[in-house]
Amino acid sequence: MSFTKAPLLLLGISLLLSTPAWADETGPTKAPSRPKNIVIMIGDGMGPSYTSAYRYYKDNPDTEEVEQTVFDRLLVGMASTYPASVSGYVTDSAAAATALATGVKSYNGAISVDTQKQPLPTILEKAKSLGLSTGVAVTSQINHATPAAFLAHNESRKNYDALALSYLETNADVFLGGGQKYFPPALLEQFKAKGYQHISRFEDLASITQPKVLGLFAEVQLPWAIDEKDAKKLSTLTQKALSLLSQNDQGFVLLVEGSLIDWAGHNNDIATAMGEMDEFSNAIEVVEQFVREHPDTLMVITADHNTGGLSIGVDGNYSWNPEILRNISASTDTLALAAITGEQWQADLARGLGFELSEEEVAKLNVARMQGLETMAVAIRHVIDKRTDTGWTTDGHTGTDVQVFAAGPASELFNGHQDNTDIANKIFSLLPKPKKPKS
Repeated sequence: MSFTKAPLLLLGISLLLSTPAWADETGPTKAPSRPKNIVIMIGDGMGPSYTSAYRYYKDNPDTEEVEQTVFDRLLVGMASTYPASVSGYVTDSAAAATALATGVKSYNGAISVDTQKQPLPTILEKAKSLGLSTGVAVTSQINHATPAAFLAHNESRKNYDALALSYLETNADVFLGGGQKYFPPALLEQFKAKGYQHISRFEDLASITQPKVLGLFAEVQLPWAIDEKDAKKLSTLTQKALSLLSQNDQGFVLLVEGSLIDWAGHNNDIATAMGEMDEFSNAIEVVEQFVREHPDTLMVITADHNTGGLSIGVDGNYSWNPEILRNISASTDTLALAAITGEQWQADLARGLGFELSEEEVAKLNVARMQGLETMAVAIRHVIDKRTDTGWTTDGHTGTDVQVFAAGPASELFNGHQDNTDIANKIFSLLPKPKKPKS
């Protein structure tokens, strides 16, 4: 089966990359024309407003200029995200990840199957068949839509148990993230029988020095980054994955996902979203440093779609106030739980938010507090939105184009506008060619 439906695109790529893979004789600091290693990074739900908001969130108010972020530094293009026509113009994570993993558009909910529910070859599968190492490092459960689409095939993203079971057949070298509830003891024994080291404590990650590893560090998702500000879990997982996969002299392909940017976007939770953006940025800088030290490595970063319709400014106000977000000490979920259970909830909440609540805010929050945890969390988010002039148009996805960022050999291929399937097809074209059998 062909890995592309864009032959003219690949003809141009092949002309640009006419030198043989990475075997050309280059100096120790000169990048080859084609990569040996490829790191694909996805900020789930990270539409353009997220990277703009993050710039202002990280801005040093003591300087006149607005400082660049890693996203500003690495920006090279844009990508459209629409799914197969049967699902319209607004994609879900499964269809978007299928496009990014296979180069083919499918329906919302599809895990690397086409609209007829037939399996589509993925980048990680192709890489593994060519002798490269493969792995995923994510902040959601490892069998969530995005990592699943790079590793497996299923007609529905909701079939979590089946997806977890199917990972046995992938022979991927590194699985790092959450999802303990989907890997019961019997399944873990099967992984161990195939040579996988299984760990569930984050502190045990340091003891892993060789692939293969199945690291599951949470029941479902990893904790919100804002609740563990010094943990740097995604960047730590990324560093470990790089160190393990780079032991293969043939090269590797790694998928890294900042999964919870999307989850915070669905919650319309700007403070938690900025925390997730910060940790995704940390992970990008880990990979960026790896690229500097290993100039045969390509990094490609994008989002699968935009979540929440985030607006920097709202209700006609020409302002946005991120300094408030910098002082919030915990996620709104954590703050809401403390407010529901604590006797001095008003003082505790004000301390967690970093500002004194007005009488009107206290009155609204008091009503919400009587209605339970989720209602209280939503009410706290509304207070933060009002204070910061943050707007949202939906608790779902939008059809907005997303940004593309890249560095390393062949990164110029991703310049300008492209479709999400083009990203996959370009990456497919950069994988090494199968070795011809000796006659």
